[in-house]
Amino acid sequence: MLPCFHTDAPELRPPSASQAVYREDCTQCFDSIDDEGGLNVCLSCFNGGCAGPRDHARLHFERFGHPLALNIRRTRKKVQREEPPQKISKLAITAETDEDRYDTNTHVVCFSCDQGNVEGLSSRLQTVIDGVLNATTFSKKEEIKAWEQEFVPCEHTISLVQEEPKGIESQDLSQCSMCDLKQNLWLCLVCGNLGCGRSQFGGTGGNSHGLAHSDATSHAIAVKLGSITADGSADIYCYACNEERTDPDLATHLAHWGINLAGREKTEKSLMEMQVEQNLKWDFSMTTEDGHELNPIFGEGLTGLSNLGNSCYLSSVVQCLFDLPEFQRRYYHPGEKPPYAATPAADFETQMRKLADGTLSGRYSRPDKNAVASRESHEVLHQKGLAPSMFKHLVGRDHVEFSTMRQQDAFEFLLHVFKHITLSKHPASLINPVDSFRFCIEQRLQCLNCKKVRYRLDEQDNISIPVPARRVGLPDDAGVGSLFEPVTLFDCLDVFTAEENVDLRCPSCASQEKFSKRSSFKTMPAQLVINARRFELINWVPTKLDIPVEVNDEPADLTHYLSTGPSVDEELLPEDEASDAGFQVNTDLLSQLLGMGFPEIRCEKALYLTGNSDMEAAMNWLLSHMDDPDIDEPINKKQPAENAAGHAQDPLKIAQLNEMGIDNARARRALAATDGDINRAIDWVFSHPDDIAEPIDGQQLNSGGQTMTPGSDAIPATYQLRSIICHKGSSIHAGHYVAFVRKQLPGKPGLSWVLFNDEKVVEVEDVQEMKKFAYLYFFTRV
Repeated sequence: MLPCFHTDAPELRPPSASQAVYREDCTQCFDSIDDEGGLNVCLSCFNGGCAGPRDHARLHFERFGHPLALNIRRTRKKVQREEPPQKISKLAITAETDEDRYDTNTHVVCFSCDQGNVEGLSSRLQTVIDGVLNATTFSKKEEIKAWEQEFVPCEHTISLVQEEPKGIESQDLSQCSMCDLKQNLWLCLVCGNLGCGRSQFGGTGGNSHGLAHSDATSHAIAVKLGSITADGSADIYCYACNEERTDPDLATHLAHWGINLAGREKTEKSLMEMQVEQNLKWDFSMTTEDGHELNPIFGEGLTGLSNLGNSCYLSSVVQCLFDLPEFQRRYYHPGEKPPYAATPAADFETQMRKLADGTLSGRYSRPDKNAVASRESHEVLHQKGLAPSMFKHLVGRDHVEFSTMRQQDAFEFLLHVFKHITLSKHPASLINPVDSFRFCIEQRLQCLNCKKVRYRLDEQDNISIPVPARRVGLPDDAGVGSLFEPVTLFDCLDVFTAEENVDLRCPSCASQEKFSKRSSFKTMPAQLVINARRFELINWVPTKLDIPVEVNDEPADLTHYLSTGPSVDEELLPEDEASDAGFQVNTDLLSQLLGMGFPEIRCEKALYLTGNSDMEAAMNWLLSHMDDPDIDEPINKKQPAENAAGHAQDPLKIAQLNEMGIDNARARRALAATDGDINRAIDWVFSHPDDIAEPIDGQQLNSGGQTMTPGSDAIPATYQLRSIICHKGSSIHAGHYVAFVRKQLPGKPGLSWVLFNDEKVVEVEDVQEMKKFAYLYFFTRV
């Protein structure tokens, strides 16, 4: 064997602390270090490439010329069942390490010299190898960053004033001061009182004596004793904010009560760990009516995604999207080489194709062989599931919510993915799959005094419909919620398209009479996604209502909801000349919103962006945009609402937005609303899909003068339910999401319902109950 001269190349450097090291799975497929060939980690840029039949590591060498790679392969250690468990000598939580679970083998590969096992490694190369093996992996690095940004200090932790100790040296820090509980104990950092936590947070129980103490004294800040570690991390809760926080001076505040951080060990799970655990345990039934566990199914299109910690919202959306033919045609190209990308893990096109291959190919849909040793023989064996960590980081980076490890709203995430797809660069030969969701809603306004009308078109890629609440019972003595009469999908669409009265000033007759307003479909999409809004404001807090919605598997004719357009005898309203005077807020609606407790700036912005005429629309906008980073930035009142889409914007910036599929009117409006900042304008367009309505006399035009109305007005407009996303939990920001998708299974006539519960994939016979309470419905046009 000839010596390899690449092992002592001067450009070899170990990874820096800021560099990502992909040494778990391939950046272009889901093959990993657990597979037979292992994973080849490039020793120049630390990209991970599979070493199996696809050999993406060699493809990386062919494209970029990096010769050396470290092959890493690990195998699960066998469990010696006859060995007794290790005796626990003290109450402490210790994490099982990879060394405890796996045997790991490594060797160096040189693609340039075609050597599969390079010998005689230089000291320089050995330093690089050690750096790779000791580096924090990409997925772990991103997970740590996401957890670290979860919590911030608040005014109550920053301005904390502690009382002088009163005999604290004799205080018992092992038991609640008001009951006998010795776990889930919270120390008031103001006065040193020790109280038990709330049972829903404690995991081991609690009588809420810590909360009772705060209510009685207004002392806001408490720390969970069992969560304190020597490095100063701990669960800090602010009862005034009703949020988990951080305390920059925790060591000093603990020392005030005689607690020294040195030597502290974590003895209880943190609040976030318990929340993740609870979300993973939400009981979507995995059993048949006779109590037997549903058998897992495997094959093409039947691959689950493992939960990264509160990531079930992502998994459910991905399963529904990649079931659609438009997404499969766009991203699933078996046998083709991945797109050319210098950093595949940071390339959206590459990661979407990786997800498509992972979920659709069936290559990873198999029982988890490593779980055999840890399960009893009679238990059902599920898949290991694919970990979409690269995709989650990529699609969520720079987003205030999706970059965190908190549970998120599946509907908001769906729209966020749509935005990323639309803004990504598409090869000329491939279409944007989001186009299959797009259609136009027609809004008709009629003055009830002069009878003149105005028509507007709104382009959308979804509809969010209210579910009418028809109570048939009140909460019982045990606090069980109201009972609701079942409604049909048509009932919901009837409410969505029903006429309503709104207060407007007529630009024709100048009357202050009411207008009638009605929404209907001008066109309808190939794929229709419906968000069922089962929430109402209770004490100004959005509360989920369990209202059954009857939805059938049979095709539903929605032709009735298509608009017939303006009639020949209707007279159109002129444009509102008063708009030249600038935006004038509807004072009646503003007063109502202010009465609900919303800040004035937010109320004005909501009215400005929803037409200044609809109380419900403004309120829904406020609730769905409360976390926007610019929510408290005032609008420019001197700029007329109609003229916000004026012609004074930079034509080059408008052209850039046009290239992304954003028409001229939207581009001008977005740039005007964001002071000409093109990046903010892009976000503005996708976060305000409903507030740009162009007057129409028949059709919209693109910049080239061609009609561009998305969707189809062909009849009949018949749709069949294809998949649903269900949510269990009282809040969209907690609980658990699963997806039910209709699939053609081998050897089965017709379509069958398949449940995707993270990595668990099973066939289910009856989903009628799940359909009644689904959060998102995906319909395909027949």
